[in-house]
Amino acid sequence: MATMYPSPLGRNLLLGEGVIIVGADVTFGANVVVHADTVIGAGCYIQDGAVLGKVPSLSPTSTAKRDELEPLVLGPGCVISTGAVVYRGTELGAGCIIGDYAGVRERCTLGERVVVGRGSVVENDTTIGDGTKIQTNVYITAYMTIEDCCFIAPCVQTTNDNFMGRTEKRHALIKGATIRRGARIGGGVVLCPGIEIGEEAFIAAGAVVTRDAPARKVLMGVPARVVRDVYEDELLENQ
Repeated sequence: MATMYPSPLGRNLLLGEGVIIVGADVTFGANVVVHADTVIGAGCYIQDGAVLGKVPSLSPTSTAKRDELEPLVLGPGCVISTGAVVYRGTELGAGCIIGDYAGVRERCTLGERVVVGRGSVVENDTTIGDGTKIQTNVYITAYMTIEDCCFIAPCVQTTNDNFMGRTEKRHALIKGATIRRGARIGGGVVLCPGIEIGEEAFIAAGAVVTRDAPARKVLMGVPARVVRDVYEDELLENQ
């Protein structure tokens, strides 16, 4: 049976069976739900109304895998903000911040110090590298790879299905974008399925990217096109 805990752990804290809290200084807000087997590292701060270790409820037509999921694991020093939901089967590295009302689905791996902004969604089977920052109201579709030190501005939208739910052949072809190390994606950009954004590329606000973006180039427009090189003083190696 799960147990209800009062303050000081957090009013109406619900811990499922087998929850493991590793180390000291873990703080819970009010009305937090932690599902069975979740592992919470030292120094984590779980704010009001957050839900950890949720098991997905898949529709009959969902393309997501239906395998048994490993427990959710939070590395030390993570912050799960108010109303955020992080699913079972996912692993967050040390120092991640999941913003208010954000969601991270199953089988995702987030490196250290990843930020997922308020209201953003990271769908299933996605990998995000160390130090990447995802701003407010971003949609990260399933089956994406985002490498280290990327910046994704508010309201970016990503896609993974060129057939939009029609035809059976789509199942073998579903794939989100790959965003290489240090790339920057401007506000309101749309990334089409399966494309690659090269290392340190810069995609200007409002662009629609329909094909691969070369490394260290600035792209803008609909559809996006190369307009110049990224300036040397903006490259990670010069920071």
